[in-house]
Amino acid sequence: MSGIGPVEPVDSPDTGESQDVIGADAPRPADRWSAWWCGLTPRARKTLAATAAALLAAGALLPRALTEDPRPEPPATPLPWPANVTAWRYLGPAGLPEPAGAHPTSGRFRFAVDVSHGPPITLQVTGAAFPGLSAHAVPEAFTVHAGTTRRVTVEIAVSDCSGLPRNADLPFLDVTLRNARAIQHHSFIFGRAYSHDLFQLLRGACSPTSPPQAGRPSGSAGSQNAD
Repeated sequence: MSGIGPVEPVDSPDTGESQDVIGADAPRPADRWSAWWCGLTPRARKTLAATAAALLAAGALLPRALTEDPRPEPPATPLPWPANVTAWRYLGPAGLPEPAGAHPTSGRFRFAVDVSHGPPITLQVTGAAFPGLSAHAVPEAFTVHAGTTRRVTVEIAVSDCSGLPRNADLPFLDVTLRNARAIQHHSFIFGRAYSHDLFQLLRGACSPTSPPQAGRPSGSAGSQNAD
């Protein structure tokens, strides 16, 4: 005789036993979040949604800002060369009239000097185009500020007539200019008015002096006594 009997159910009401239920734990996190969100007022939901959107945007932009190179600063504008911002204009002669028959060897000429922009420029006249001429400004050195006009008188003297032309176009002045950037030696060229006035001085200073005329004889040849 075998020991096998009829199969009985696991949770048989006759035995009074109960079966453990697997997986019947606490509510899931999603369920808890849904219940918490539903319990908020509409105003609180709106505020939280806006805050979350701002945090998400900041989180997306922050890595980008950290990885991008900073924009290079624009290079500083260099100071201008003094000769590029300086202009000379001839205004006319300034010499005193000479007595009749005199041969002046120097003359004065008036100029206006402008500086368009940049730091102040100090100027000094060093020459007057041709060998045999010397030139200097009165005062010797002067400073012109940007946006202003300085009137200056230049005295030109003739020291040697042998190498001077009697008629030439476009005479110039040699000038030294200095600002915070550089020292430059530059020649400023002028037109017909200055050319005319300068060569009037040269012709007057370098024209030959007429020898004195011999006196007339006091008597005629026929009135002379013969030895």
